[in-house]
Amino acid sequence: MILPELFDLWQETLEWQPDGAQQARFQQLYELILEGNQRCNLTRITQPEEFWEKHLWDSLSGLAWLQKSQPDLLTKSLSVIDLGTGAGFPGVPIAIAYTHWSVTLLDSTQKKINFLEEVIDKLELNNTKTRLGRAEIVGKNPKHNCAYDIVCLRAVANVDICVNYALPFLKKTGIAILYRGQWSSEDSLSLEKNLGKAGGKILEIASFTTPLSESVRHCLYISKKQL
Repeated sequence: MILPELFDLWQETLEWQPDGAQQARFQQLYELILEGNQRCNLTRITQPEEFWEKHLWDSLSGLAWLQKSQPDLLTKSLSVIDLGTGAGFPGVPIAIAYTHWSVTLLDSTQKKINFLEEVIDKLELNNTKTRLGRAEIVGKNPKHNCAYDIVCLRAVANVDICVNYALPFLKKTGIAILYRGQWSSEDSLSLEKNLGKAGGKILEIASFTTPLSESVRHCLYISKKQL
């Protein structure tokens, strides 16, 4: 099965589009996911258009607000960690799109880490590495504590838990991107209250509409509160 290229949609919705090499890597990633699904349960999203939207586009949508608000930031050599990466989303698409970044894929399941090692090797993602472990433990490790410019979490747990996972990994100037589905003003009030205790603050809550199924998505951008 072949992924749709949809270059116009990339550009219209994210103000970015893959070059030929990146598109080829996306296709290879898709094929590796289909193959890996036969060995372990990676994802239920396997149809080409659905994979493009719910894995590739959705992964990169988290950077759209940064692209608009801090475009110079994305040109720098950043350190990124994807907590609870699973089959590699959003971390692998981010690593493909931003080859000048250093991306770490963290997951607590050995089978998924083994699969991701295979993906990194076959896609020749020299900017990407894996780490086996739980976020709440790895975040206390001196090598990872306060070590990342961007921390990504995509639907891994309750948002308050996600905040507690993410903040220890962030540099003082770092940004956590929490990928969510539905979001409400009540959710924001609850999060703000808990963020105060955790030592974080909300930079932005961005709303997106997916380009094919027109589903609503949200991304929360959170930083450490400067003392």
